[in-house]
Amino acid sequence: MGAQTENGAQKKVYTVEELVAVNPYNPDILPDLENYINDQVSSQKYSLDANLCLLRLYQFQPTRMSIKIVAQILIKALMAMPAPDFNLCLFLIPERVQVEEQFKMLILLSHYLETGRFRQFWDEAAKNRSMLEIIPGFEKAVQAYAIHVLSLTYQKVPRTILAEAVNIEGPALDKFIEHHVANDGWTLETGRGRSLLVVFPQNEFNHPDMKRKSKDAVPLEHVVKVFPILG
Repeated sequence: MGAQTENGAQKKVYTVEELVAVNPYNPDILPDLENYINDQVSSQKYSLDANLCLLRLYQFQPTRMSIKIVAQILIKALMAMPAPDFNLCLFLIPERVQVEEQFKMLILLSHYLETGRFRQFWDEAAKNRSMLEIIPGFEKAVQAYAIHVLSLTYQKVPRTILAEAVNIEGPALDKFIEHHVANDGWTLETGRGRSLLVVFPQNEFNHPDMKRKSKDAVPLEHVVKVFPILG
């Protein structure tokens, strides 16, 4: 696609990703990057490269920094966990900005997620609902991360622990579990005292034997190479 110039020639229109790749330190692309953040929020897209580029430009153009957009970048980075995007972005944000209350809160939320303290995370997030709820998909992204952590750490967890980690209770939690049983290989079993346990699919982290077997296994091609030597 291209735009028409005065002499009738076609002028190439670059995407934001192309602008970042061609000249990431060009301050003229700063408005495009800011608009792209708004697009990422509304369409639930995500581009770490574009967001890091904008934060770097803010370092060179501090008077043009938008606190609102920086906060949106950090929230989107939180949603990308377990990727280290949040810390990568934080390194590019001046200390004078980080000490503002909204950023201290986001840093605290990041710490709670990194350490698996989901109850504290949801309690703190509830206090700042107006800031976080404007980012579509935030809650689902954190729930997906919580499940990721639980499934790597445990073979099975009580229903109450799952409820705390994903911040869902009652009939809504029943539907949540049913969805994952149908689509993600979860199973259910009854524990002591008839409590309900959610059983996660096996992986090399929650079942160490799987990792050991995969390491000990000799690839078939290696065995084939040994046969002529034995003969």
